[in-house]
Amino acid sequence: MSDRAGLSPEAIAFVVKTEDEARRAFRVLRETHTLSPSGTLFFAVRIPNENKIITLNYLGLWEDDPDRAQTAVIDFDGNSYWSSKPGGAARYLKLFKTHDGVQAISHIHTPHLGAYSQAHRALPLLYVPNRRFRFSAELPVYINRRQAEVDFILDSIERDREVPGIVEANGGATVWSWKGLRDLVNNIVLLEEGAHFQILGAALGGSKPFGPGVLEQQWKMGKLVPADAHVDDDGTIRYASPAAEAAE
Repeated sequence: MSDRAGLSPEAIAFVVKTEDEARRAFRVLRETHTLSPSGTLFFAVRIPNENKIITLNYLGLWEDDPDRAQTAVIDFDGNSYWSSKPGGAARYLKLFKTHDGVQAISHIHTPHLGAYSQAHRALPLLYVPNRRFRFSAELPVYINRRQAEVDFILDSIERDREVPGIVEANGGATVWSWKGLRDLVNNIVLLEEGAHFQILGAALGGSKPFGPGVLEQQWKMGKLVPADAHVDDDGTIRYASPAAEAAE
């Protein structure tokens, strides 16, 4: 593990730490039934202060140790620094190069995000935990595969900097994080949970828009707006002072 030409000791230590985190993440996603039985899942994680990413593929239940990641390291030009091949995660290099704040990304198949993907439906974010820390109102759906997925993601971020992922039509979902692997996994769990609840809600007439005061409550809890701001029920933010509004 320590003899990796072209990798600094700091990078190697980060890879080892990230492998441990990925092991826990694989287990969490499997045991919460967030991951679908076929096990389509991988992560890509930026190495701090280097133009390289770690890719970690989930190998599935037929492995003696299903939580051991297949690990690779590549730089932004696609050069390999690890024995394993990077697999599908290499297709997101353009995202890491374009947005140096993106720290991690995952492509995953989950049962309820997968249901939205089969219906070619964008996912409305009507589950309050999915709005607490972002203004985004939905996950867009990627349908036209004549456009590269990474370009669709870049277009989605251009339209909405806070959007956390996309639904991949007839497949699964791709989710990313500006913070790191643990935040990424939390995002996946909450997005899948929200999709699940919204599908269950369809039997009772469908999910409803947020009630009065919900967005103001949640955005203040998430510190997206100051405590003295008022948020209309349509999401319009009314700041207490013009200076605060100008700062936004």
